[in-house]
Amino acid sequence: MKPMEWAFGHLSVDMGIDLGTANTLVCARGRGIILNEPSVVAVRRGTNEVLLDGMAVGNTAKAMLGKTPDSIEAIRPLRHGVIADFDVTEKMLRYFITKVHEGRQWVKPQVVIAVPVGITAVERRAVIHSAERAGARRVYLIDEPMAAGIGCDMPVTEARGSLIVDIGGGTTEIAVLSLAGSVVSTSLRIAGDEMDDAIMAHLRRHHNLLIGEQTAERIKLTIGSAWSMEQELSMEVKGRDSVTGLPRRTTVTSIEVRESLAHPVRLICEAIRGILEEAPPEISADLVDTGITLVGGGSLLYGMGEAIADHLGVPARMAEDPLTAVARGTGIFLDKLDVFSRVLATDEED
Repeated sequence: MKPMEWAFGHLSVDMGIDLGTANTLVCARGRGIILNEPSVVAVRRGTNEVLLDGMAVGNTAKAMLGKTPDSIEAIRPLRHGVIADFDVTEKMLRYFITKVHEGRQWVKPQVVIAVPVGITAVERRAVIHSAERAGARRVYLIDEPMAAGIGCDMPVTEARGSLIVDIGGGTTEIAVLSLAGSVVSTSLRIAGDEMDDAIMAHLRRHHNLLIGEQTAERIKLTIGSAWSMEQELSMEVKGRDSVTGLPRRTTVTSIEVRESLAHPVRLICEAIRGILEEAPPEISADLVDTGITLVGGGSLLYGMGEAIADHLGVPARMAEDPLTAVARGTGIFLDKLDVFSRVLATDEED
């Protein structure tokens, strides 16, 4: 490394990034989680030029989703946890790195990025290269379930099985962890986005009402559930009539939303069952006591733990602060990089 690069690197703040399909969380060494913004970028259509001098990212860009004129496009550059648009992802990472460093452009931090367990070697290289081009000095990759396990203070380095389920926006990551590795794992492309799609399909089919992603997400967070509620709810929903094309409103109940979400919830439960069936008997014995730990935004769906426990007969509990578990884990890896780097993928691997 050149002396100037070394100096810039040691003046930089090392970062852990939970690069999610729906949201990106950033954890800075010694400062904890300092950013939590939507993984959305607003660009000039046809050019990938980020609006507002490169600052139309995150909350600013998400507000534009579904509302842009033809000349502007609000892009979610990650789909199902992997990069769908490399150029825009690089610009989004550059935005987050620069924001952490309060606008300084010359920084060269070390970066730990959490990725889905199911991505290919090519996709891993794409994440590493995007982060390097965005300004990272050195890039480490860690599987999301491992990061979540560390972030939840689970005994992942011990000879004891721990089952973690991370229900994010684009993927559900399921892994049995032991001795600082995944014993069995899978990445299911059924998660929060598919739940939103199910709600949009229900409104279209049963109410002749067309709604967007943000409205579907709002319905899910407000009255969505995976288990019967103590008091069923309802809410007014506005959209476009699929027959007349005119703006209209209707009332939706929590019961019908739960029915629309039953299919993606069942698929998640079946994927967990598959992992449980693959686990070695000694690990299964551990899981009788430790059960299933849920993290990620999807775990906040009302009654998700109850639905999984009822389906599988294994206790399931939501982790404390499930939205930040993966990001907290990347921060702990940063603090103990010399210890944990042996289980991380780096840019030197291929």
